Amino acid sequence: MGTALLVAAVVGSGVMAQRLSPGDVGLQLLENSIATGAVLVALILTLQPVSASFNPAVTAVEAVLGRITWTTAGVLALAQVAGGVIGTVLANLMFELDPVSLSAHHRVGSGTAVAEVVATLGLVVVVFGGLRSGRTETIAYAVGGYIAAAYWFTSSTSFANPAVTIARMFSDTFAGIAPASAPAFVALQLLGAAVAVPLVRVLFPDQPPEEVIR
Repeated sequence: MGTALLVAAVVGSGVMAQRLSPGDVGLQLLENSIATGAVLVALILTLQPVSASFNPAVTAVEAVLGRITWTTAGVLALAQVAGGVIGTVLANLMFELDPVSLSAHHRVGSGTAVAEVVATLGLVVVVFGGLRSGRTETIAYAVGGYIAAAYWFTSSTSFANPAVTIARMFSDTFAGIAPASAPAFVALQLLGAAVAVPLVRVLFPDQPPEEVIR
């Protein structure tokens, strides 16, 4: 549900931005980034007592660090991808578009490749900086703020989430990504997450005792 609502907000706000600010791509990106950052704060604050796991890359790092089992991580990843696709369909329907339309927005390039690694690495450090230092109450604001900023300082506009990337293939709108570009984005996001793991361990070596998520 969390990933579905996140993707609905990303795609839906992209469509709304195009309609409200036609011809002004900068303003469209501003509107899209504000909506995305705000919904992340709301969703994490609300769903954290149940599960604020909306991102397979972050979920994989949780498994690497021993916070959850790999079986749990696999189930969560499947739920995240399914939720993301549902969110895209809902966004398309809300704006009276075809439920599914493959995006023609190609995003592959050397700059966007570096950007997706940086975006995901930064996101993982932000998330686990809060978790491993025991400041869980700050994570929602840190993640929302980071993603809103990363829309602007990365050339890829910071997808930083394999489930969201897959879901955004199915909307030929402002937020979409062409199916041909998506596999590279997902691979780069996983690379960014992998590079972030040793950084997290060095920067935040002492993990507070807690119950492992089942």
